[in-house]
Amino acid sequence: MSANEHNGQTRARRAARPRVRRIGGRRIIAEGLEGNLWKDIYFNAMTMSWPVFIAVLGAAFVAINFVFALIYDLGDKPIANAREGLADLFFFSVETISTVGYGDLHPQTDYGHIVATVESFTGMLALATMTGLVFARISRPRARLIFSRYPVVAPHNGVPTLMFRMANARSNFISEATAKTWMIGPTVSPEGRRLVSFQRMRLVKSENPTLALSWLLFHPIEADSPLVGMDEATLVASEINFVISIVGFDETSGQTVHAREIIAAQDVRFGHEYEDIVWVDESGMRHIDYAKINETRPVEN
Repeated sequence: MSANEHNGQTRARRAARPRVRRIGGRRIIAEGLEGNLWKDIYFNAMTMSWPVFIAVLGAAFVAINFVFALIYDLGDKPIANAREGLADLFFFSVETISTVGYGDLHPQTDYGHIVATVESFTGMLALATMTGLVFARISRPRARLIFSRYPVVAPHNGVPTLMFRMANARSNFISEATAKTWMIGPTVSPEGRRLVSFQRMRLVKSENPTLALSWLLFHPIEADSPLVGMDEATLVASEINFVISIVGFDETSGQTVHAREIIAAQDVRFGHEYEDIVWVDESGMRHIDYAKINETRPVEN
């Protein structure tokens, strides 16, 4: 077997490695994708959790300094006052790449100066990259909306209505908030092809001038609704997902913020309504209980 064939088989095995993704509460096994750790570093850095992100940066910092310690060790005593072994060379690399420079350890040969120069340039690039990634993660405009896990279907104004509830978890106003909903589900074309269909779902009131506490979205199940004719059993047995997209202007940050939620049809509760999460006490003080965002109750006849 030639080297090219061996490399091709290796890439094929790597590409065939399955991955588990979650969409709308369902686990999807994705196959045939090559590893994208290095091909999409920015996306991975932006989507990983903060503990993992900090751990990766720390591991990269240690690895870079260890590599330069090995490079320094190839020279003939390139660093003054450095003891035998890699410990002093490693800590000198840390001082160089972080531009601290305590002075006890310093290059004393041309080889040491050349490596230190290369490391200083590498350190500037690494510091700029880390700073940019940290700033990008912190400065991303993002709304903090809590969506109820369970949509409900109940009569509203005499019409069966699918309702979604959300609440603003911050003490701010999202002005000119706009909501859009879609139903995503499999369909079969007249030619027998299985396709994924995206159908817009009309909302009674899709705009909110000042989203501060909670917001209830109403989709009437009428003739123009993609849900018309579906009963509870049909919906639960389907592969339908509901997508809710919210866009608005955050008055605190002065930026446009986005929020999105995907809810599976199996979570819809028929004949239920939401428990109240906002109430006014005897002193006239308004309360909101975010812990009850998912609570529903059967509709009284």
